[in-house]
Amino acid sequence: MTARLTRDRPTWLVYLQLGVFATYLYGLSAALPMLRAELGLSQTVAGLHGTMMAVGGVLTGLALPRLTRRLGTRVTVWTGLTGMNVGVLLVVLGHTPQVTLLAYCLAGGMGSISLYTSMSVLGRHHGPAGPSAISEANAVGGTIGLFAPFVVSLAAQSALGWRTALLLTPLLTVLLALAMGRVWVPTPAREEQAAPSGSAGSPGLGMRFHLAGTVLFCCVGLEFSFNLWAAKLVSDNTGLSAAVAASALTAFTAGLALGRFGGARLALRIPPASLLIGALGLTFVGWLLFWTSTAPPAAYAGLLVSGVGVSLHFPLALSRVLTATAGRPERATGVASLYSSSATGVGPFLLGALADVSGTQQAFLMVPVMIVLAVGGILVSSR
Repeated sequence: MTARLTRDRPTWLVYLQLGVFATYLYGLSAALPMLRAELGLSQTVAGLHGTMMAVGGVLTGLALPRLTRRLGTRVTVWTGLTGMNVGVLLVVLGHTPQVTLLAYCLAGGMGSISLYTSMSVLGRHHGPAGPSAISEANAVGGTIGLFAPFVVSLAAQSALGWRTALLLTPLLTVLLALAMGRVWVPTPAREEQAAPSGSAGSPGLGMRFHLAGTVLFCCVGLEFSFNLWAAKLVSDNTGLSAAVAASALTAFTAGLALGRFGGARLALRIPPASLLIGALGLTFVGWLLFWTSTAPPAAYAGLLVSGVGVSLHFPLALSRVLTATAGRPERATGVASLYSSSATGVGPFLLGALADVSGTQQAFLMVPVMIVLAVGGILVSSR
């Protein structure tokens, strides 16, 4: 039987919160080539910014179950958004790698708090339609985030400079708080005050859960590798300047938005494992076109197709993690954050280090490797 997705006001609040999160994520990703050029950083050091986002996510992931129990999900989400904006403002004001690395760490960690708490609450709120709701939430977020790389690229080519474009995230956060700050997802009190068994010291969640977490790791590593390094490869292969090539992420985020809107409907009808394997296959097709392109239109087309495929990776992989929790959503949210945050650092940093040794194009061979690992994890865990 097909599940039904009902979009109430609390659902739209989470959708828009994810949109604010997406402007931070894609804004800082698009800004990285300009930051690297301005500060004279190597590709390895530039990749460390992704690693610092991961470090922040790992630290907050460890604290997330306890933080949620103490503050409740509503306050936890808004606290995460506030800290994320402080990190973005530090990037705007920072002119040394020490400051920008700290800023990426703070923004990544606090953003993770907001992201994983809101996704967990949204999935529980919609029950059987949870995977569809999570996919649609990411679609709305991707649509709003679509504008961030474009704004960064335009600002970089103007007298304002690329840093001013990052102010989009704090502005949208303030507007959302004023418009919908009193709204929240109705959550049973017993879930707001989880038992100590959901803490980090409780028994393990099982092999199926950790296989699902490994798939999530690969999927997030794929997306962040595209986010942080696709513009560099477009610049290398096509000869476009770093400022112009930053707009290539607009094609990728457009694919993310298109795929997640369509994927939300598919997730109501197709088993998540089959749909995720199909999305990974589509990502490989897009990557191959993008990786071999020397003309901007073909590179942008490849990123668009890749974005459509990647669009379903995170929501479907996260849904698989959350459904394998054995009734311990708080702990699962924290562990999912650890897997994802580790991937945001390991994937982009390794790609950047390989790019310093063998060039960005050869380094992007990491993508098909992660696709194969993800498919293998899905097949094994499904058995």
